[in-house]
Amino acid sequence: MTPRVGFLGTGWIGRHRMQAMIDSGAIRAAAVCDPSAECRDAAMQLAPDAEPVGTLDAMLDMGLDGVVIATPSALHAEQAIRALDAGAAVFCQKPLGRDAAEARAVVAAARAAGRLLAVDFSYRLTAAMQAIAPLVAGGELGEVFAVDLVFHNAYGPDKAWFYDRAQSGGGCVIDLGVHLVDLALWTLGFPAVERVAARLFGGGRPINPAADVEDFATAELATTTGATVRLACSWRLAAGRDAIIEAHFYGTEGGAALRNVGGSFYDFVAERYRGTATETLSTPPDAWGGRAAVRWAERLAQDRRFDPAAAEIAAVAAVIDRIYAAA
Repeated sequence: MTPRVGFLGTGWIGRHRMQAMIDSGAIRAAAVCDPSAECRDAAMQLAPDAEPVGTLDAMLDMGLDGVVIATPSALHAEQAIRALDAGAAVFCQKPLGRDAAEARAVVAAARAAGRLLAVDFSYRLTAAMQAIAPLVAGGELGEVFAVDLVFHNAYGPDKAWFYDRAQSGGGCVIDLGVHLVDLALWTLGFPAVERVAARLFGGGRPINPAADVEDFATAELATTTGATVRLACSWRLAAGRDAIIEAHFYGTEGGAALRNVGGSFYDFVAERYRGTATETLSTPPDAWGGRAAVRWAERLAQDRRFDPAAAEIAAVAAVIDRIYAAA
């Protein structure tokens, strides 16, 4: 039987993931819930047979197989735990929690309920990273000793809650840097992180991350494998383009990199480096945005039981906490 899934939060990204899941044929959109009538109505156009509901409780009373969460960050952990406790699998936008404690609590709830849990770490599934990751895992780059990642955004979020630390959990680090931390750890096979150094800025000045929200950050992670991971991320940077998104992996036998093209948020190339020579591994177009959502939907259609890989979510959250603490 096709799994029945509810969609909680149907803004742009929620609807995009919803469309991808519907198009995959793996699930049936059974319910939509959003306090915005405009967002809810737009979602209903994608799934006219879905039932509009006013609350998460009403959604869970329908006995759904899964819930997709795309609400403000402060709500993620509590909503995910309620859904899991009700027996529904969960696919959640990042971050799963505002800190590692919240993320660990959700993972624990998923494990206790025996239900599938995933977060939308979508950059893993770009064609570019799918070309690079096997080179690292297979040892073709030799011993990877350095990883450099950036996510600079010439724009800032357009919703006020992003700038309230109590609601967001932080600024550009938890919003954009979380993807960089995940890409580095996932590609390297989730090594332990021994040391973290970081600096956070707001309006060009150092900030207190316990009270303020950063719009520029740098961090350096030292892993137990000997690799050094350096990352930088920002909102509203004068980058000369819409965005700079890159992930470079350097090993003793060569290097590889993901790079966005022409400032695009969506188009990436993957390249392999041998000395001064460059080999192109993948090029746009690549419709990757909904790929993680579809993978969760397809897994749900086969088996909605807990996947131990969910522990990776808490590992990423723990490093994000350490970046804030180090600053």
